[in-house]
Amino acid sequence: MQKGNLRQRPKAVRQRRSRRSTEEIIDRLLEAAGGEFERNGYAGTKTAAIARKAGVAEPLIFNHFGSKAKLFHDSIFKPLDRHFLQFCATHLVDASDTEGLREGTRQYILELQQFIRRHSRMLRSVVAAQMYESNKVKDLSQIEGLHDYFSRAAARAMSRLSEKPKIDPRLMTRVSFATILACIIFKDWLFPEGLASEDEISAAISDFVMEGLNANADSTPKDKGSGQSRRSPSTAKSTRER
Repeated sequence: MQKGNLRQRPKAVRQRRSRRSTEEIIDRLLEAAGGEFERNGYAGTKTAAIARKAGVAEPLIFNHFGSKAKLFHDSIFKPLDRHFLQFCATHLVDASDTEGLREGTRQYILELQQFIRRHSRMLRSVVAAQMYESNKVKDLSQIEGLHDYFSRAAARAMSRLSEKPKIDPRLMTRVSFATILACIIFKDWLFPEGLASEDEISAAISDFVMEGLNANADSTPKDKGSGQSRRSPSTAKSTRER
């Protein structure tokens, strides 16, 4: 083969990779971390896997967040905080409405169940993180949105009372939330397959919480325009028989 017939191959043009901004890197890491922590929990998530999913070098995690615990906080706590604040804004807006009190309360409990179910992976991740890194990872009490939820829910309950309640609404709000949270987070532990359907479990949770809230029923406000406090059916019956 003659030299003149040899053609020089063109050199491959190397595409220069555009440099990502710091904001883009942080956003990619937060999105990747949120998904990994939700799926695998705190202990089961590796920073190498987060970096791989985000398409960045692993050292960048520590450059931008300092630690796995801080990345966990920002990727799980901040969104969870935002979700709680949004829930408060849309579900705890009218504390004075007493019409259809019982039905409204039941609907609210169902919506709270749906909210916790939607974000159950995040909540489970927080519980798991506390088990493994309790000295590094903040707990649910650090979520401002949760405090806002407790405050608004207690204020809503208090506004519907005309007398001193048997149980402090601030306590009742937390116990009710814990009941719903536990039943959903630990659903597989508590409700073996075949025991009840999803709808039956949801209804049982609502009935149970409603009974607890009824502990303050004797302290409910007066009916509009009636000038008399609401009475239970048994109280009304005994009054008629006098």
